[in-house]
Amino acid sequence: METRRVVTTVTAAQSSDFAHDGPAPRAVKFDSIPGHTACLFWASDGVEKNPSSLSRDISVETSSWVPSSGGSRLLKVTFPPDSVFASPEFNPAVAGEETAAKLPGLAELFERENPGVHRTPTLDYGVVLDGEIWLELDEGRETHLSTHDVVIQCATRHAWRNRSARPTTMLFVLLGL
Repeated sequence: METRRVVTTVTAAQSSDFAHDGPAPRAVKFDSIPGHTACLFWASDGVEKNPSSLSRDISVETSSWVPSSGGSRLLKVTFPPDSVFASPEFNPAVAGEETAAKLPGLAELFERENPGVHRTPTLDYGVVLDGEIWLELDEGRETHLSTHDVVIQCATRHAWRNRSARPTTMLFVLLGL
């Protein structure tokens, strides 16, 4: 299901207007990981001071799903149940190649020896929109999150584990450090 993205702008006459109203231009669905999707709604390379420049959409042209220092990303991710990864049909090599192609900048941060574990140089605000998920940290520390729970991820090494029987959808704001 596509998510509608509405972007406002300031015109040359300093009037507010709509710059975009429609589906987000950068959404991916994974063939090798059934039920896994990601959508990059917005990307910025830093805080613009000119209001008319704020609505410049770089989400399609940016090379990374992870912001550089001072930048930001707004994205939605649907995590399939962990059972998808345990299926005999799941091919980690193919999934890794597809992830590298579809999530540049993020895919490179995943640890090969620890599936799903990664660290981003970002401060992340995450909201569970639907479902439940476990946030795993070092040394087996974890917490269970459910619909409407909020997590502030402070550049720590972590993994998302969906131990439920259905997909979980989260919204993230990533702020580059």
